[in-house]
Amino acid sequence: MRNIKISQKSHTVIKKTSLLSVAGILAVSSIVGLARPTFADQYDDQIRALQSQIDNYNQQSAALHAQADSLQNAIAELTAEKGVIQGQIDLSQAKHDQLVAQIVTTQQKIAATQAVLASTIADMYVDSKTTPLEMVASSSNISDYVNAEQYNDVASEQIQSSIKQIKSLKVDLEKQQKEVDQVLADQQAQREVLQQKTDEQNTLLAQTQGSEAAYQGMISSANSSISSIRAQQAAAYAAYTRSHSGNMYGAEGNGGYPDKWANAAQDTVIDDWGMYNRECVSYVAWKIWSTGRNMPYWGGRGNAYQWIQNANNAGIPTRVGAPKEGSAVVWGINQQGMGPVGHIAYVEIVNSDGSIEVSQYNVIHGKFNRMHVDAGSASALTYLYF
Repeated sequence: MRNIKISQKSHTVIKKTSLLSVAGILAVSSIVGLARPTFADQYDDQIRALQSQIDNYNQQSAALHAQADSLQNAIAELTAEKGVIQGQIDLSQAKHDQLVAQIVTTQQKIAATQAVLASTIADMYVDSKTTPLEMVASSSNISDYVNAEQYNDVASEQIQSSIKQIKSLKVDLEKQQKEVDQVLADQQAQREVLQQKTDEQNTLLAQTQGSEAAYQGMISSANSSISSIRAQQAAAYAAYTRSHSGNMYGAEGNGGYPDKWANAAQDTVIDDWGMYNRECVSYVAWKIWSTGRNMPYWGGRGNAYQWIQNANNAGIPTRVGAPKEGSAVVWGINQQGMGPVGHIAYVEIVNSDGSIEVSQYNVIHGKFNRMHVDAGSASALTYLYF
């Protein structure tokens, strides 16, 4: 039924509001169905538009899924880095705690040593109250007195030296503690930065997964719309058959239509006359050519309803209500159930009562079949004599 399309709409990145476009297609199809008779191509166009949206949604969903995988990998890497940093923090904290304990112990040693020094100094002070004559008198000999003096001096020096060393150790430990504190602070800052990055990645992941889910929802909605349109299409086929007081039959095979076009998906190949494959116009064009007659190239102006004017321009005779075997028969726009591009078939037999038997394509969604048309309907149609 359709002439070749010039172009297809390209799709940009679809936002969540694209669901409205799916609903819009259904709304338009419902309105059209009420406003005028419809037929195959109108439904096929809607289905193709929805399928194009589904293809786009699938691409967007796949891209989002890949992005989610990438984000999850990044989060895993950040988590691993946080684990390493946490291990370093644990080591630094242990070292910090150990230094604090050592500083406390050292402080206790300083206090104890200072106490000993204080006691020694006190003893020396008591001794200093005794005159040298008394100390000599109380000593068993001169050497005892000398030893006592030397002992006091040595003890005092050793204690003071110990205090000095312990204080120096404390200063060194406190310095190490400050260094460890700084390292610990740096490591904790690194952990916070990593946590912030992880939180950002998790937010992006949630948004990405949410967008992917939205596209999956739109895909589901579009598929439901296609199912609904196919149901309307099936009803239109049934109404079309009833409108001719006859029936479709002999749908097996391709009616001789070449396999190179019949076996390809509908509307994916252009035939030798500029028509899309498995359309009514392509079949009739081939049928006329296959019987040895001239079939002009009408690509770009070959919709079924256009064939009448095309024939007049080419000097091909046309007549209303005069069927002949081997002629093409045209239903115009909206004529007896036709859609916006009309329909054309090939007259195989003219019966004695004026009814006709035709062969055709795409009354049943891109398929071949034969059909009986009653005399009343046949008398209102236009015939082209190639």
